[in-house]
Amino acid sequence: MNQAILEQKHPMDAYLREDRIPHIWCPGCGLGIILHSFLRGLLKSGLPLDKVAVVSGIGCTGRAAGYVKLDSFHTTHGRAIPFATGLKLAKPELKVVVFSGDGDLVAIGGNHLIHAARRNVDMTVICVNNFNYGMTGGQLGPTTPLMARTPTSPYGNPEPPFNIPYLVAASGAVYVARWTAMHVRWLEKSVSEALLKRGFSLVEVISPCPTVYGNMNRQPTGLDQMRYYREKSVVRNGANPKNVDISLNGEIIVGKFVDIERPTFSDRQEEITRRIFAPELPERDTSQQEATEV
Repeated sequence: MNQAILEQKHPMDAYLREDRIPHIWCPGCGLGIILHSFLRGLLKSGLPLDKVAVVSGIGCTGRAAGYVKLDSFHTTHGRAIPFATGLKLAKPELKVVVFSGDGDLVAIGGNHLIHAARRNVDMTVICVNNFNYGMTGGQLGPTTPLMARTPTSPYGNPEPPFNIPYLVAASGAVYVARWTAMHVRWLEKSVSEALLKRGFSLVEVISPCPTVYGNMNRQPTGLDQMRYYREKSVVRNGANPKNVDISLNGEIIVGKFVDIERPTFSDRQEEITRRIFAPELPERDTSQQEATEV
């Protein structure tokens, strides 16, 4: 019977590169759950898989691009978004997904993140936030909560962290949501919605890192951190992103915060091209989209 169980196929096996398994993620890490939720959300979206490309940078989360059986690109540290932007501009028929971590996207890649949101480049970003640089020793990062302990802040982090939903919403993102690795059904739904949204969409996922961050902040196992998510998460759809900061072991506000419409970067590029080469044609009506930008 045990052999029969071992030989059973997982429902997601068809969408994973079995030659890359077993993965490198630590026991208790939330990345396996999040990758599974992403794949389920992708399948629910109905997008043709041969028109989906996944781009990642460096870090624990960045390894996900190598595990999915899709067109995928493992790029340099912090450069996943500019690579994805070039891919989208060269192949506009593709749905481009950036799947990477907080250190990659918000630290070295922070400048690219805010400008992609400002331009409203048509891509979906899955930002896995485990509050530290997990792959390189657990150093503090730009999302590490104030006074949290890490190997490079053993007495507490003195730097206030970024509030990722507020950062990207203020920069111009048209879809912004946050969930934890415990909220798998909500996460699947948000991933599906984000993938079908035209423009720059971002889903932040709070993820356990028991090996380093959790171990130094009284949550030494993945189960401890999942219990924290269950007890401290508050679903507040439509919340003002300005008010969803995360404090050390404090409340985590989750939900869909932003869902608006405005012209994409490609829309504006097409309008400029039309004005140059076909000025006699009437201008495209974007008044409804423009009205919902704020």
